[in-house]
Amino acid sequence: MKTRPLGKTGIDLPILSFGASSLGAEFRSITLEEAMLSTKTAIDLGMNFIDTSPFYGRGMSEIMLGLGLKGIPRDNYLLGSKLGRYSDIHFDFSARRVEESLHVSLQRLGTDHLDVLLLHDVEFVPLQQIWEETLPAVLKLKQQGKVRAIGFSCYPLKTFNTVLDHVENDIDCVLSYNRYTLQNTSFVDDLLSRLEAKNIGVINAGPFSARLLTNAPLPDWLKEPEEVKAAARAAAKLCADRGVDIAQLAIQFSCEHPGLATTIAGSANPANIRKWAEWLEQPIDRALLADVLAIFAPVKNLGHLEGLPENN
Repeated sequence: MKTRPLGKTGIDLPILSFGASSLGAEFRSITLEEAMLSTKTAIDLGMNFIDTSPFYGRGMSEIMLGLGLKGIPRDNYLLGSKLGRYSDIHFDFSARRVEESLHVSLQRLGTDHLDVLLLHDVEFVPLQQIWEETLPAVLKLKQQGKVRAIGFSCYPLKTFNTVLDHVENDIDCVLSYNRYTLQNTSFVDDLLSRLEAKNIGVINAGPFSARLLTNAPLPDWLKEPEEVKAAARAAAKLCADRGVDIAQLAIQFSCEHPGLATTIAGSANPANIRKWAEWLEQPIDRALLADVLAIFAPVKNLGHLEGLPENN
């Protein structure tokens, strides 16, 4: 698997990384065998950066991932987790919780350090706390060698800019999701040049935009506008008519951008993981890509609101 540097961290990430949210049974019940085989399959195929969070499955993802990693040498993989978001309604970015959260994550994952630690979905809290209280506590963990690289994740572009105004000289990376896809490239359009100027690494998640860019039935919880969903169904049909799964085009498109250190995709199905690796070995159908982007042009970069109203 091809790799790219994560900003100034000295860490090289595979262009496609393994998202372990599915191991937390976020989308369906899974077995321990599925969790272990999915984890091993991803590492064997070169997707050796694994992303998780105490939010995924309310701790279950970290627990299952820790079990899946047993017996695999620690230097065979890179590990990232998060803190601050613990449920749909429970957010705690206090300095007191920072060290406690990392301690619990390390115990669940069976390791003594993380390669990446992110503040998870900061748009759900008053942002001043992030740079005044949370980040100083996280910097101490980095100084202690418990984490190698630190940063934050969120969805609203306004939140990215506001937080970066205060922390861009102290962080190593950011994670954005559903913002560099066939339908939405707003993160790269609006923020990438700012981050590159500071050599801040970019982790891109959600190449399928929460199933929008797949042939799977769209879930009821999908927040994108109806016109975006309609365009996605039309694009999926066009791909199918030409013998291509839209998910293949989606993952090829997201992983191709040289300014993104990695793109994270998640599944507890080893067959899906193997399929993704195979797709990345194939060239992008440029004519099909152009036609799909034309379908999405009228709804390009349309998204949804996330977090506190003032942070959007």
